[in-house]
Amino acid sequence: MKQMSDVKEQRRSSAADIFQLLTETAEKENRKRRQELLAPLDLTEFFVDGSVSINQRTCRGVDCKLCIKACPTNALFWKVGGVGITAELCIYCGACVLSCIVDDCIKVERKRQGGEYEKFSRPNDFTALQHRINAKKRHERIEEIKDLLPKPEDYLKKRRSEAKEK
Repeated sequence: MKQMSDVKEQRRSSAADIFQLLTETAEKENRKRRQELLAPLDLTEFFVDGSVSINQRTCRGVDCKLCIKACPTNALFWKVGGVGITAELCIYCGACVLSCIVDDCIKVERKRQGGEYEKFSRPNDFTALQHRINAKKRHERIEEIKDLLPKPEDYLKKRRSEAKEK
């Protein structure tokens, strides 16, 4: 009885290993294809992974096509009935969301190299996200040079000594 359960367990683990191997191989092939497609564009990728989706019910692509014009990699294209996405070309930059005239029509989810996940579907969300990122970078820069800046006490001493000299 115990032998049969061991055999079943072994089959399950080998099936899981094969599935994992197939998944990893497919991911490697997708990454390779993506690199080949993006190489001529000479773009820097800031995001490890991501996804873009378009809500075809709210999309006004027939009228505007602004997202298609804004995309730096031509990942968005016009197809019968709406806007299509070539996932291998998308770099998850958010230009499409910024140019879209309809809120919550285009949704971008992306993962930065540091592991942080970001989601946005409105221009305001995107600009707020960029503001937070830039504020964090400014704070880090100030922390790096904090010791080089004069201290308030030093400034006050200098001003007092100048005042005494007058």
